[in-house]
Amino acid sequence: MLDLNPEKKLAGVLAPLFALRGSGDLGIGDTAALKEMITWAAAHGFGLVQILPVNETGNDSSPYNLLSAMALEPSTIATTPSDLPDLDEDTFATLSAQHDVNKLKTGPVQYGAIKQLKRELLFAAFQKFRARRSDSARAKAFRAFEKEHADWLESYSLYRALISWNETEISTTWPEEHRNPVSARTWVDTLEDADQAKFAEWKKFHAYVQWVAYDQWLELRKFADKAGVALVGDLPVGVSVYSADVWYEPGIFDLVRSSGAPPEKVFKSDPFTEQWGQNWGFPLYAWERMSRDDFAWWRRRLRLLMRLFHLIRVDHALGFFRIYSFPWRPEDNEKFIGLTPEQAVEITKGPLPGFIERDDSTEENRQVNQLHGEAILKVFVEEVGPHRLIAEDLGEVAPYVRPTLARLEIPGFKIPQWERVEWDRLTPGPDYQRLSLATFATHDHPPVKTVWDDLYKEAQSEDAGIRDHAIHVMWEFMNFCGQPEIKLPQPYTEEIHQLFVRGLFASNSWLAVHMVTDLLGTDERFNVPGSSGDQNWTERLPIPISGWDSAWKPVLEGVQQAMIDTGRCIKL
Repeated sequence: MLDLNPEKKLAGVLAPLFALRGSGDLGIGDTAALKEMITWAAAHGFGLVQILPVNETGNDSSPYNLLSAMALEPSTIATTPSDLPDLDEDTFATLSAQHDVNKLKTGPVQYGAIKQLKRELLFAAFQKFRARRSDSARAKAFRAFEKEHADWLESYSLYRALISWNETEISTTWPEEHRNPVSARTWVDTLEDADQAKFAEWKKFHAYVQWVAYDQWLELRKFADKAGVALVGDLPVGVSVYSADVWYEPGIFDLVRSSGAPPEKVFKSDPFTEQWGQNWGFPLYAWERMSRDDFAWWRRRLRLLMRLFHLIRVDHALGFFRIYSFPWRPEDNEKFIGLTPEQAVEITKGPLPGFIERDDSTEENRQVNQLHGEAILKVFVEEVGPHRLIAEDLGEVAPYVRPTLARLEIPGFKIPQWERVEWDRLTPGPDYQRLSLATFATHDHPPVKTVWDDLYKEAQSEDAGIRDHAIHVMWEFMNFCGQPEIKLPQPYTEEIHQLFVRGLFASNSWLAVHMVTDLLGTDERFNVPGSSGDQNWTERLPIPISGWDSAWKPVLEGVQQAMIDTGRCIKL
């Protein structure tokens, strides 16, 4: 068991799992690739590896649009015979030959083709597993898994089988008898024997896939323990309106409005986001209804995640105090671009985007919102224990949020460029609260290299105002990094890169985490909030983990020395 004490500062690296290139992956990072990443991190003195959510997402490439809050994403499963006991080499070779695996490994993630290949491999493994004796060790282990996870696995498997039957995840288009668990079970009982057997096989297959997934992730957690590296998982704020959770327990959700975030200066990826904000499309929570069983659904989620991870990032923690929401679904966003509020009201017949349950316009509202968020987060802390949550408290932060997090001893985020002691100066890193996570960029932000390159271009402008502002922002960064006298402007060099690396590590934050791109000095981007299309969540790092040390040898030597000098390096 790792001793995660905030008195011991740690250095970490954040890498989306899909972006990692492992030695034997099939075009997307998986548990085997993450094991390589953990080994690499430990060898270089990192005490922490952070990833994005690993819950199942169905056909959506975003790891935050969950098909299930309990099930794990099948594409994270390592499906080579060495990782999957029920798959033999001949079957693996035969199925792989039917797909262009080399093409899948090239360029960005090709989700559809990769998930199809993995599904075929997992089904072949399942068929071999089903041929085993019922008293075999693996058969007994599977039955034990089904019993242990019965509180969610049976309903999830039924839902996944219905998706297979209807060939779509859009459950609102299913036959009426499929749209709730009671009528769906009755319908299954009316099927002919052959169809009933087929449906039962689908259910069992999806349960098997979850068994394999949990088995690999639990083993990965043990591997990280032995390596002395803490794994940081992610608790997304929402689930898909078409998720197994909403289908099975619609009463604990508010399906009228769609959750999101208000317009922010940082994110202006498209006209809608700039005008109205981000419309994520997730249903809201019926908090009063959830309280009746002591938030059992949340407690179940947290218990499952804490078995897999040492720490959990709570996505959009602001939303537990009050959440911004829309009276329309994301697919209707285009209708509202350029409209005035009055024009939008004509379409919605009254409601507009805003905070739910209350905005912060009065002292009474602020007190109610503060108490609401505190009560929810207390449940979370009660379930996982002290210093195991990290609140993603970024965006339009109400004044009561961070004091509440401090009272609950939940670390929040410190993004240096957003933390100011004066209007023209960033808060020094040594002044950060110890219970915090410092980082220059999350998966939603452009890499530091891109930010600096843009500033350097602006610093060449003939417009004095643009030029002087860019140079001043460069100076703010370098002042934060302890080099206020450095000559500016200058392009992004290895010297500048190392100053950013060291500057973050020198902060007082318990956890200082660089995006993998910022650590290596590259400019890949993984997500542009509010944008759509097939570019988001597909970018992969150009070199396999096994080649990082040779490709970035001088860079990594500087990174490791910075960790040693700032007291963040774990024992090598």
